[in-house]
Amino acid sequence: MRLLRYLILFALVAFGVWPYYHLYRLDVALGSSDPRALEQLVDIPAIRRNYKERLEDNLDFRSRPSLAADNALTWLQQNLQHRGDAALGQAITLEWVRDTLQQATTRATDRRSPYLMAAIDFAFFESYDRFLVRLGELGKDATHIRMTLQDKTWQVTNIIR
Repeated sequence: MRLLRYLILFALVAFGVWPYYHLYRLDVALGSSDPRALEQLVDIPAIRRNYKERLEDNLDFRSRPSLAADNALTWLQQNLQHRGDAALGQAITLEWVRDTLQQATTRATDRRSPYLMAAIDFAFFESYDRFLVRLGELGKDATHIRMTLQDKTWQVTNIIR
């Protein structure tokens, strides 16, 4: 019975440390000169989906009657919805993720060769399969990284600046 308790405790501790290990791997990948080092740690389609959702929420003119009557704004919203996928596909790439995370790390640490681990101000679970990381102090141009457990690995699925 005691062995079972220790095994359960070990499993809980291992699960709690797991996303931090992936943050370390992300830090090493950002320091690498090979941009493909990020490939296994980043879910580009999920990041694109999250950015598209935020764009659509910000451009939802139907909830604002004074703006909904404006034909130009309606036309703009429709065009952005149709062409938004192509634009996001071109803008959000592995290189963009790498540059964004390196810039956020530099802002948070004020160092020339920044380390992701040094920039982390907060990192903890949102739920059993979601992990939130804040680079920099809250309210001072912080960048949030949301990691999601996918296929037995933690991947970056959202970057919020």
